Amino acid sequence: MDRELLLGDEAIAQAAIDAGLSGVYAYPGTPSTEITEYIQARTDDKATHNRWCTNEKTAMEAALGMSFAGKRALVCMKHVGMNVAADCFVNAGVTGVHGGLVVVAADDPSMHSSQNEQDSRFYGDFSLIPMLEPSNQQEAYDMAYGAFKLSETTGEPVLMRIVTRLAHSRAGVARQSAQPQKPLSFGEDPKQFILLPGIARRRYRALLDKQPTFVRLSEESPYNQYIDGTNKTRGIVACGIAFNYLMESYPDGCEYPVLKIGQYPLPVKQLKQLTDSCDEILVLEDGQPFVERLIKGYLGQGIRVRGRLDGTLPTDGELNPDKVARVVGKENPAYFAASPLVEMRPPALCEGCGHRDVYTVLTEILKQEYPTHKVFSDIGCYTLGANAPFHAIHSCVDMGASITMAKGAADAGLYPAVAVIGDSTFTHSGMTGLLDCVNADADVTIIISDNETTAMTGGQDSAGTGRIEAICAGIGVAPEHIRTIVPLRKNYDAMREIIREELAYHGVSVIIPRRECIQTLKRKKKNV
Repeated sequence: MDRELLLGDEAIAQAAIDAGLSGVYAYPGTPSTEITEYIQARTDDKATHNRWCTNEKTAMEAALGMSFAGKRALVCMKHVGMNVAADCFVNAGVTGVHGGLVVVAADDPSMHSSQNEQDSRFYGDFSLIPMLEPSNQQEAYDMAYGAFKLSETTGEPVLMRIVTRLAHSRAGVARQSAQPQKPLSFGEDPKQFILLPGIARRRYRALLDKQPTFVRLSEESPYNQYIDGTNKTRGIVACGIAFNYLMESYPDGCEYPVLKIGQYPLPVKQLKQLTDSCDEILVLEDGQPFVERLIKGYLGQGIRVRGRLDGTLPTDGELNPDKVARVVGKENPAYFAASPLVEMRPPALCEGCGHRDVYTVLTEILKQEYPTHKVFSDIGCYTLGANAPFHAIHSCVDMGASITMAKGAADAGLYPAVAVIGDSTFTHSGMTGLLDCVNADADVTIIISDNETTAMTGGQDSAGTGRIEAICAGIGVAPEHIRTIVPLRKNYDAMREIIREELAYHGVSVIIPRRECIQTLKRKKKNV
């Protein structure tokens, strides 16, 4: 077929469709969002499930259910989403799969839109399952296309790890032939997915027994290549996109022997070939020193291993061609150097955003009337309330933490303890925290700033649209303390009155400022 110009995310999505995908399960999170959006734009939900999930845990569990029924399923999330999905993800290694199950974790080194630099390869290693890590868009397609078969062959989920630069850059991609969806079927072992202790011990032992097979598959994988070089003073292990960065310094071939890694666990045979022939090993990997630590464990003190741990490469931030060029002694243009003509600006809330009106009124009241107040925020556009001109929030840790941190601070004696959370984040991880507040009759004021979408990641559907008041009432918040306001300048007096009343109430109160995100509204008007 002709080559198509695709983002790394889009290459994975197209590969999944071509491999006979029956369902994609995801919660939006940069840099993974475009995978699901691409599938949504090219499939019918009646034929291929493609709707957003409430969070990554529900996504992982639903995908495992589709695998249980014999069909191929894809789960997509950003790296911090792996923390939410971890309970099911780790146990899925023990249950195994029936239909092919591929989990894509999009890591964000340098924290372009994230709160940490977490490396998802540790999750795959912890779960003892095969992993794939592409070096370019074509490999992203080929790996995703073949990952479903690998999953079915090994009987395990397959974790595919990508990084921001690969997810959000384009290259030509050649497609493979499209496969039909798998028929409904069930596994031979009726107790495979029942993790009672006796069954779980047997399944875990079986998973351990598979490890030599996984190593052999890595040694035979076309994505793991030993490329010989003439200069044996150094051997280079290049993982995923790091191989591309290395080749930018060596367009005619590297002088050093190179072990290109794209499939895990590490290929022991090729690794031994490299270490036996070279004086020292340089490890190039985007993220944390995952492979570097493994190699040191394998080799002990017998050979010098250089990388992030010894300071040869920076211990934080994403890898790039400049950093690789410097460490191998090559001059390279500063691809990522900021222009002196461009002034760096922090992100800011859009002009006309409803969150702006909420913070304007809230901070005015709190600063004037409650000088010891604290506001616990959450993950979303409204987190930008930390910046000028608002300086309105005092925490942002993880999805849903605003409500529970406010409760904990209130338990410690803080008053007023205010939580600000968005509608999508509330249904993702905030509802259970609200239930804790209700059960404890906590002295908290919770503001669910509802813009009727998942705005920060591009305006995807929000699971709670039209249901927020009913959810809060169902959890047990007193109806008279579930207050709805429209955040507009003309309504500031009414907003002040409601916020004052609920701050003064000693118990659980919920204020819902509701106005549609101006960006999604703009797109709707444009499409009319």
